[in-house]
Amino acid sequence: IIVHCVHTFLILFANDVLCDLLVDPKPHIGQILTITSACYFHFRTRPDVLTNTPWNAPIIWEGVFDPYVSDQFHIRLNSSVALTVFAVGRFTFLVSAERHFMLGLRVTYYVFTDNPEKVPELELGPQRNMKVIEVAKYTRWQDISMMRMRTISVTIESEIRHSFQYVFCFDVDQEFKGRFGSEALGDSVALLHAHYYNLPKHRFTYDRNPKSKAFMYTGDFYYHAAIFGGRWKNVKNLTDECLENIMEDKLNQVEALWHDESHLNKYFWLHKPTKLLSPEYCWDETLPAKDILIIRMLWAEKYYETLRDKNNA
Repeated sequence: IIVHCVHTFLILFANDVLCDLLVDPKPHIGQILTITSACYFHFRTRPDVLTNTPWNAPIIWEGVFDPYVSDQFHIRLNSSVALTVFAVGRFTFLVSAERHFMLGLRVTYYVFTDNPEKVPELELGPQRNMKVIEVAKYTRWQDISMMRMRTISVTIESEIRHSFQYVFCFDVDQEFKGRFGSEALGDSVALLHAHYYNLPKHRFTYDRNPKSKAFMYTGDFYYHAAIFGGRWKNVKNLTDECLENIMEDKLNQVEALWHDESHLNKYFWLHKPTKLLSPEYCWDETLPAKDILIIRMLWAEKYYETLRDKNNA
């Protein structure tokens, strides 16, 4: 193991393992190092897929991380996660989350619904809690997108920021099928869309209407709005900026092509995520799975996604 120190930061290399360690500027002899970000990846184990972005953000695939090391790191840091989800009738999500999401860490589910009495009572494990919050019902996608971004932002400000380090935001039309653990935690986390991760950029369905605040001619990747997360401050910045842009589009009588997903892609184009989740974190079983060694979550295709595929045909 070679340890190289630059100012107060230590970079520890062990084979392909990279960890950032932060020490006190005036450490006492024998003081324990405090790790501030865990980046223990074995990139060469997956030469078949892209494991790093041009700006050196890791892309998380099965085989590139050590789950035990990751979990122990976050358990020692007492990492905590708030999960937000807008429940519209499918509660398989919550049941499967209890089996697979961030096991060993403190987790609270924030369930936003217009029908609180339909949220089932779940038998939650240790350090797991659920809070049900009633929200208004909307039918137009633009209004739904605004409500979601506003609700997440308000809840982060009023509650989450005081109790949790990380926030993950999910669509409810998904089901956990395997480990979705601490390896996914990061400052700003985006998900590669299963339908687009291996397509050329000209096939990406960015909003190319110059009148929209979501306008993008090109970008880095195409991200799926079904999952995004990070430290609470970064998630709040994302939701605030997307909400502001959606509201401006509405005032100008413009609606982004794929609603909040278009705005999310614009946000991550301007503010690069620090960690990307591979499509195994939200997979569509109708696709050929040559790169997928494990399915961590299955995605229930929505009608507008069917329309998207027809438009791209």
